[in-house]
Amino acid sequence: MRFLYMPLALCLLARLGNAQVITDSVSAPAPGLGRTTAATPKKSMFAPSDKPSFIPVPIAFYQQETGFAAGAAILPVWRFGTDTTVRKSNARLIAWYSQEKQSTIQLTHTIFTPGEKYFFTGELSRYDQKLFYYGLGNDNSKDNESELAYTLIIFDQKAMKRVAPNLFAGVRYRFTNTTDIEPQGTADNGASNYFTRDPRLTDRERQDTRISGVGPALLFDGRDNVLATYRGSFVDAHALFNGDGIGSDYKFTRYQVDARHFRPLFGSNNTILALNYLGSFHSGTVPFRELGGLGANLGGALYNNAGLMRGLYETRFRDRQMMTFQAELRQKLFWRIDGAVFAGAGQVGYKLSDYALDQTRYAGGAGLRFRFNRRDRLNIRLDYAGGTDTAPSIYFAVGEAF
Repeated sequence: MRFLYMPLALCLLARLGNAQVITDSVSAPAPGLGRTTAATPKKSMFAPSDKPSFIPVPIAFYQQETGFAAGAAILPVWRFGTDTTVRKSNARLIAWYSQEKQSTIQLTHTIFTPGEKYFFTGELSRYDQKLFYYGLGNDNSKDNESELAYTLIIFDQKAMKRVAPNLFAGVRYRFTNTTDIEPQGTADNGASNYFTRDPRLTDRERQDTRISGVGPALLFDGRDNVLATYRGSFVDAHALFNGDGIGSDYKFTRYQVDARHFRPLFGSNNTILALNYLGSFHSGTVPFRELGGLGANLGGALYNNAGLMRGLYETRFRDRQMMTFQAELRQKLFWRIDGAVFAGAGQVGYKLSDYALDQTRYAGGAGLRFRFNRRDRLNIRLDYAGGTDTAPSIYFAVGEAF
């Protein structure tokens, strides 16, 4: 999704990023007693320095499809208990409403329980907005650009138990409901809206669609910090089996692997190399909304909140089999400001055998990071990026791209 955000007041953000909500509980004296006795304070589930803050942060932006929009984000970060070897949990609640009466409400979370015995991550979101549709496949045409509005509800949850240090195993359930599908206007070349005539779409796919899938999940998470990693590796693998037995309109299977590696360069944490590979592979009958997509910024929990190939428009290329690789170099600059340069390459196809080296799609750019919360390494990022058949745009987001 292409974003052009208004500048935020960095001084205000710096204040909010340092704000803490810390209270001590002291009981009132018992009625009838002549002297006041302080009761034992209630034991908190958080260390005093690790309590979450729920102060909202304002956001505002403009994009071609929505016009001007405004909203707020709440970004609590916390650690359960006082054991500092337990990694911090976090959540993100982002909501906005646009000039064109479109809206988004997205809640994502990543939770480590005390002792990291269990790990939970997921999303509950509602999108009511308009995006451009270009067609399916790795070689669609920009001339087919057509506006498509729909409402999308997502519930995605993984519940996992630690089976070895940094290794978790469990189950994943994902539900999506796409309704109010409405192609609007004509294609970019003046022809009829391409969504209504794309030969690879069935008439059924142009109607409301409910997808429900469940399957096993395996996670190795050796990152030192899940918000802005300095060192460590992350590998998430899962399979989702979607079928009518669990309420899905389509029967298909998704196999997905998300691998990331982070390492400091030059002997300090001032320069970080971040690498990411993601492969999403499907069998069965897959509706267009569930295909793997390059240029995914609305992936949410599906792609572990990663932005895939910034510079490409939202799912600019989509198909049954998708692979992408991206690298980013993150550099400490001054005060709370960091810089980054990044590049990505990827491809989609109906079958893996359709892949060809000369059909690789590319994206890349550079950006700045503002350390909104220094204690927890929570960044707000502003990137300028472009890619294959996509003009450069400004992207704004909370947290690193991966």
